[in-house]
Amino acid sequence: MTSPSAFIKELVNKTCLQRYNVSLEQWQISLIWSFTVSIFCIGGLLGSLVAGPLITKYGRKHSLLLNNIVAMTGAVLMLLSQKAMSFEMIMVGRFLYGINSGVSISAQTMYLVECAPKKLRGMVVVTVATFISFGKFCGQLLGISELLGTQERWPWLLGFNGFTALLQLFTLPFLPESPRFLMLEKGDQQACEKALRRLWGHNDYSREVEEMMEEKAALQSVYSHSVMELIQNPTVRWQLLTIIVTFTTLQLCGINTVYFYSFDVFRAAGIQEHQLRYVALGTGLCELSTSVACFFIIENTGVKVLLFRGYIGMSATLILLTIALYLQNQVPWMPYCSMVLIFIFILFFSSGPAGATAPLPGEILMQSFRSAGYTIGCSLNWVGMCVLGMLFPIIVEKLEYFCFLLFLVFCAGCGLYVKFYIPETKNRTVLEIAAEFERMHCKPEVSQRKTSTKQKLSGMKTYDTKF
Repeated sequence: MTSPSAFIKELVNKTCLQRYNVSLEQWQISLIWSFTVSIFCIGGLLGSLVAGPLITKYGRKHSLLLNNIVAMTGAVLMLLSQKAMSFEMIMVGRFLYGINSGVSISAQTMYLVECAPKKLRGMVVVTVATFISFGKFCGQLLGISELLGTQERWPWLLGFNGFTALLQLFTLPFLPESPRFLMLEKGDQQACEKALRRLWGHNDYSREVEEMMEEKAALQSVYSHSVMELIQNPTVRWQLLTIIVTFTTLQLCGINTVYFYSFDVFRAAGIQEHQLRYVALGTGLCELSTSVACFFIIENTGVKVLLFRGYIGMSATLILLTIALYLQNQVPWMPYCSMVLIFIFILFFSSGPAGATAPLPGEILMQSFRSAGYTIGCSLNWVGMCVLGMLFPIIVEKLEYFCFLLFLVFCAGCGLYVKFYIPETKNRTVLEIAAEFERMHCKPEVSQRKTSTKQKLSGMKTYDTKF
């Protein structure tokens, strides 16, 4: 939305002038523009809230297919907005894009978690962050004046999402439904094995099927839980707290503030105004390339290590960046240091939190809690984005670059939480991770009890049947 912002504001003024013969003042145009941008977050929150029931009822694959219709409808509205002289169509389109994003982040991440073999799960799921970074970079690239960032072509820039939705609508039917969904929620072992053969070939997957059968037996007669049931269930309290901490910090880590200040830093470094958009491509390319690198190292490093290193590295960078910005007008070469620190911060973010946060609910929660876990995590993500969007101008105005110290608290706090309160998930089943959570957080006398996994889960089942 950054590239065509001037054209959209012009459309807003022209529309009101043509309809009502009223020329809007600058603050009125800015108010309409702010609402147009922020309504995406409102749609995203709504999409996250409906994602859980939708995924549970229709499955991961069919939810993604239905969701493409929402995106294509929004794209059509975007494409026709200029000819129809209606900025309201852009608002509705942004709202539909938000719903599409809210549903797809939950459904796609869960689909990938459940389709991937255990040994490749981390690598596969981190592609969610990789393609989000790729989407940002494509948006920046398409928005330059040589491509779609012009007076005539900007509706095609906003409507480009419809082409990606159309691509998924034509290709996704060739892929099977999630094997875990077929086995654990539909009870169709034959369809599950057929899906595994299509996804993994004719390799030996008997161990994975056996693990799913064990989980299915343990969760016999246990239905998919709602968000409220997940919140009230004490057996998954630390898993829930982990989701809350990591997804909240993902928005409050300061990445949006760093991107905001990057233009000021680039200007101070002597980069001309008309070249800023090309330099901004460098930040998007840095995030994309680091996210791709994360794809190759996550299986050897593990989610816990990536999160801890990422947030601690971001914390140290924020301290140095605050000092560099403070000295920017006093030391001639300091803007170049600030520019380097911005790229280092993006590197730490995209190599850790950006890729490792999204799959967490699918890795630490059992099947019956998974939909609710993703609903909570993604809802927190959208609420954080919306709140930050509203408070960010006030924070920057009052604190200026010292606002980085506020985000430093969240980064350091989350890094320490990950270090001491989250077990490693690498090459572990959900049942093993649940047992590790219990070992880390239960009382000493309880942890010494040698309770089998089935006994623990049967106790959980007894608790679940009360609802």
